[in-house]
Amino acid sequence: FFIFYFFMFCCTSLLSRNGNILFPKPFQLATTSLRLLSRENAGVIAQGKKNTITLETVPPRGTRDFFPEDMRLRNWLFGHWREVSRLFGFEEYDAPIVEHEQLYIRKAGEEIAQQLYNFEDKSGRKLSLRPEMTPSLARMIMSKKGLLSSLPIKWFSIPQCWRYERMSLGRRREHYQWNMDLWGIDGVEAEAEVLRAMVTFFTRVGLTHNDVQIKVNSREIVVEILLNLGIPGNIYSNVCVLIDKIDKLEKAEIEESFRKLNISDETITKLLQIFNPSNTIEEIDNFLEQNSIGKNNVKKLFDLMTDYGVREWFVFDPSVVRGLSYYTSIVFEAFDRKHNLRAIAGGGRYDNLLELFGGPTTPAVGFGFGDAVIIELLKLNNLLPSFTVSQTSVVIYTMDEHFQKYVFEIASKLRESSISVDVINERERKLKWVLKHSEGVGAKYLIIFGEDEWAQHANGAASVRNLQTFEQSVINLFEIPNFLIKKLTENKEME
Repeated sequence: FFIFYFFMFCCTSLLSRNGNILFPKPFQLATTSLRLLSRENAGVIAQGKKNTITLETVPPRGTRDFFPEDMRLRNWLFGHWREVSRLFGFEEYDAPIVEHEQLYIRKAGEEIAQQLYNFEDKSGRKLSLRPEMTPSLARMIMSKKGLLSSLPIKWFSIPQCWRYERMSLGRRREHYQWNMDLWGIDGVEAEAEVLRAMVTFFTRVGLTHNDVQIKVNSREIVVEILLNLGIPGNIYSNVCVLIDKIDKLEKAEIEESFRKLNISDETITKLLQIFNPSNTIEEIDNFLEQNSIGKNNVKKLFDLMTDYGVREWFVFDPSVVRGLSYYTSIVFEAFDRKHNLRAIAGGGRYDNLLELFGGPTTPAVGFGFGDAVIIELLKLNNLLPSFTVSQTSVVIYTMDEHFQKYVFEIASKLRESSISVDVINERERKLKWVLKHSEGVGAKYLIIFGEDEWAQHANGAASVRNLQTFEQSVINLFEIPNFLIKKLTENKEME
């Protein structure tokens, strides 16, 4: 098509008097068609731009991105959680982030059911992103024959959990949570073990009992008091949710919520009096039986924490009930003493959880410890290490392709010894850029391959620069790995 009209143009075009080219009619038609075609294409392109989806760069509300520096912080925190769990003899497990919706609606009560990220899949199954890990743990234990006959079980996990709830400082709609659960021990020695693990973590990251307080109560105490006040059993769960909010909501709001449960004003007054957070266990003794099981368990737990040498971390608080309905006895929550944040961690005993799923009554205790609140607390106390640079130990650089083989050999030997190495593969980079890059990744040593350095040893050599002391020396090629392994090991021991 184009060749034909070009030939027609060459053969039949005439020059006008003023020197302009006069196109024959067929050629004019062809060029007009081409112009129209170009306009149509332009219209398609414009339409494509018009329909382009604008990318939302902010993650969904209540969620987070984890950039490399954020991952360094997260790995540091998770490393402490894993090490404390190891010290106490717990083994790690995991489960799917998507679970059966019934797992949570069946046992957890109204509040958590309203906070679920739930949906139906393409086969009509009702599923949910997990809001907590304990029900998944119960499902796993029931699914594997023989586990219940080999108690005790000491497991931990660090799952990501999802709840559609109102956000505040330290509260998001997704968070990672350290769970420690101990199954198979009837006595409060189990609570003492997991609580001592919690305190161990706090001390490892620099917090003291002046920063954090762990409040303890018992569901048995709560139920005993509600029974003595004549509260109907069918509203116990609702009343417990409100008691747990006594120090979180305004008094008038709490009173109105109690009235909606058809509780008399006289009984409401007694409830607020008894479950005042400042009451000691002795101050509510008149509302308990003489041999109250709940009271005796709390006192025994405090004695065990005294034996563990950490009694100053703990206080009795009758308003701590925990929002989940499956707790049966001891419950606890950790708070910052300045009350700038919501609960750092919480848990308790849940001996009847397996019964809800058709299993046998099995003693169990555990806690959940979120990542968001503890990070905020460590920030407020200036206890977070710096995570602005990576953990790269060595950078290797050459401008000469001839040395590439030796660069890879040195890098491989160092990596085999668990030393992090960043190889600069862009040979056009100048030394000034390499030095700045090495500082940016936190490298301790820089290896430079060049003709001058190479010629100083018969087997070849490279320049090794200490980026902290700025000392530099030319070292034989075969001695570089051992030299750096020794130096980096010494530095690690000094740190």
